[in-house]
Amino acid sequence: MDPNVLAWALAQPTGGRASVLAAAYTGGTTRVTFDGRTVEYRSLDELGRALAVLRGAEMAAARRPSVTVASFSRDGGR
Repeated sequence: MDPNVLAWALAQPTGGRASVLAAAYTGGTTRVTFDGRTVEYRSLDELGRALAVLRGAEMAAARRPSVTVASFSRDGGR
């Protein structure tokens, strides 16, 4: 697992999905219960990939969109 992903997950608020997954990963268990649902991952590697996907989604949502301004004129720039 990427240590940056694990560090990010461990820094998330307690009880959140990322922190629950990180606690399971560091505890060596593949069964996670969150929001009343229990998920059994096939391996710690699969659980680590789930954490990486979650981090990627969080990072994408946090990025500011880039803005490009275009200007057009009918008079040819006069």
